Amino acid sequence: MTAFGSDGLWNHPARPWVGPFAVFCVFLGLGDFLGLGEWEYPFRAAAIAAAIWFCSREILNLRVERWMGSVALGAAVFAIWIAPDLLFPAWREHWIFQNGITGKVASTVPEALRSNPMVLLFRAIRAVLLVPVLEELFWRGWLMRWIVSQDFQSVPIGKYAANAFWITAALFAVEHGPFWDVGLLAGIAYNLWAVRTRSLGDCMLAHGITNALLSAYVIAAGQWGYW
Repeated sequence: MTAFGSDGLWNHPARPWVGPFAVFCVFLGLGDFLGLGEWEYPFRAAAIAAAIWFCSREILNLRVERWMGSVALGAAVFAIWIAPDLLFPAWREHWIFQNGITGKVASTVPEALRSNPMVLLFRAIRAVLLVPVLEELFWRGWLMRWIVSQDFQSVPIGKYAANAFWITAALFAVEHGPFWDVGLLAGIAYNLWAVRTRSLGDCMLAHGITNALLSAYVIAAGQWGYW
């Protein structure tokens, strides 16, 4: 018997798929409550990496079947993500995007730390290497299958069911707050890629490419609202 009991949380079949995402959400909820300053960024990255390793290593499959397609999709989603704000500079200021429910566009990186190399490095590591893994495990690996059947392990990765597809895309949009519009399009794109490839590794690569390009854009163009 484990600390959680023989049928406890640690032995729950959803644990490898949901655990790292739960840890990530806890850190988001904490904000800067930890008060570690610049050291908060390597600490958060290390904690999330540890959650992925301890919770998910036995089911984690990083194999990529379609490299070119995944890279191209990731680049396309990046373009979709920044296009509205480039084409229509006042787009994001509309109340439909920034309000009491979706929140405000605001960076999680304090202005005083935006030129700190360690902060930028570990914030990018989190965005490019860790978030795509934990989010794809949760959204496409667990939720999209769990909606089809609570016995989600019997449902193949990428199985299409209309309700699962659209609910997952909608909740992925909600997760991105004032960027819900492009979040919805990104969720649809990643869902379609999961259905097409039946591979979480391909989805993780596409998601990682999107986040890598977005991270580079944030730093180079000073568009901190995306971070």
